[in-house]
Formats: sequence, C-alpha cells, structure tokens
Amino acid sequence: MANSEFEYVRKFEEWDALAPSNWIVVRIDGRGFSKFSKRQNFAKPNDRRAIDLMNAAAVEVVKQFTDIVIAYGQSDEYSFVLHEDCQLFERRAAKLATSISTAFSVEYCMQWDKYFSGQALERPFPTFDGRCVLYPKKKILRDYLSWRQADCHVNNLYNTTFWNMVKGNPATETPPMTPTEAELALKGTFSADKNEILFKKFNINYNAEDEIWKKGSVVYRKFEDKQTNEAATLGSQTLKPTDDQEKKKPKSKTQLEKERKRKQKARVVVEHVDIIKDRFWQENPWILD
Repeated sequence: MANSEFEYVRKFEEWDALAPSNWIVVRIDGRGFSKFSKRQNFAKPNDRRAIDLMNAAAVEVVKQFTDIVIAYGQSDEYSFVLHEDCQLFERRAAKLATSISTAFSVEYCMQWDKYFSGQALERPFPTFDGRCVLYPKKKILRDYLSWRQADCHVNNLYNTTFWNMVKGNPATETPPMTPTEAELALKGTFSADKNEILFKKFNINYNAEDEIWKKGSVVYRKFEDKQTNEAATLGSQTLKPTDDQEKKKPKSKTQLEKERKRKQKARVVVEHVDIIKDRFWQENPWILD
C-alpha cells in the first residue's frame, strides 16, 4: 500500500487476533428467523426441508474451511469448531466470524431451490450472523457442545408439545388452543409432564421421535485410511481427552499442507448422534487430536 498523509487512519483499526492455544467456536444464528420461517410457511414444530438445507450448507462450509474439525447444528443455529492450533486469518475474530457466516448464508440461499422446490425465496433474504468464543480446554469445548445438544432436546420437546396443543387432536377430543393458551398451559411443566401430554392427548411417544429432532446434527470428516483406523482403535480404549498430556511439537508447513489435502479428500458426513457421552469421541478420536 502506498504511503500517504492519510495512512494514519489505519491506526484506528483494532487488531482482534484471538488468544493462541484455545479452541475457537464460530457460532452462527439466523437473523430474524421467526419471521422468516413464518413468511416461508415452514411446517411446525419441525420442517425437514429446512433442517436438511441447514445441514447441506454446513457440509459445504466444513469442506471449504479445512480448519473446522466438527460442527453441530440445531434449529437455525450452527457451531463450527476450529482446532486450537488454527492459524486461519491469523486467528482474527472478525475475519473468522464474517467469513464463515457469509459462506453459510450464501450456501443457504444458493441451495434453497433444491429443498424448497417451487417455493420462491423472498426478500429480505435469509442471513446468518456469527461470533467467536474461545474455549481453553477440550473438556470445556465438549461441555459447550453438550450444552447445545441438551438445549436441542429441551427446545424440541417443548415445541413438539406446544404445536400439538395449538393444532389439537380430534381423536382424543383435545380441542386446539391459541398460542397464548398453550404457552400458559405449559408454564412450569417438566419434561415428564410434556411427555405425558404428548402420549395421552396426542398418541405421541416422544422417545420414538426421529433422532434428528432430539439430538440435532453433527457434521465431521470421515477418514477411511489405516492411520485413522489405528487412531480409532486406540481412542476406543481411552476416556475423555485430557489436556495434561505431553504437548505436541508444532507441525511443519509440509505436514500442515499434507494434512490439509488429506482433509479435502475425506468424506464429510452428517449424523444425528449423542455427543454428550464418550462413545462418539472414542470412535472418532482424531476430531479433537
């Protein structure tokens, strides 16, 4: 950049590099999605097309950013986890958050017709905002992901009960309620109460509901090579990853480039599994390696 008398204005720019040796979570959320979903006539309590579209966008983002090791999504939110050693954009928070949220927004709009065929996407178009949060330990990172999955279950149970109460059920002579009436009826209820309402009044066994609604979506890379299979075997013999293990030596540029190409060749999958318990992490130890 050429020097000039105006260059001093650069001093006002804030350098927002995130602290090193911390796991980075870029969490994105749909902006104004309550109004957007109503305008686009999303099915209640869940619209499979909308969730499949969210997952498809997330897959492309994971493919584009090889520093992302895993992503978790539910409703109109997604959390993208970048490795603690990530140096993408020099770990600048604004660049990480805007790049990932923008990529997701574009993918969501570009793939809309594939999942909502014949239903035009109307302005204002959907967008997603993003923010970065740091987690210093693997255990805390796992607790964050567990929190989001637990939140998924709690929200889905409530929404499933709420919208069935609004619709009513002639088979059990359960009249429909207004949204306000349903909200008041559910105030102060526990999970057991909601399960009972669903079963007795709507013939719904919540435990039999699809896992995608109860557990959300986990997006990660499936490696199918000897190196990874050996790591999985070793991982199944251990419990939660610890941060007290001997620090690894920094990888060379050659090693990092080789790893990047390996990630690009990996298969990105979407699964609806329990990430609160240890089993998933034992079977996929390379994710937080």
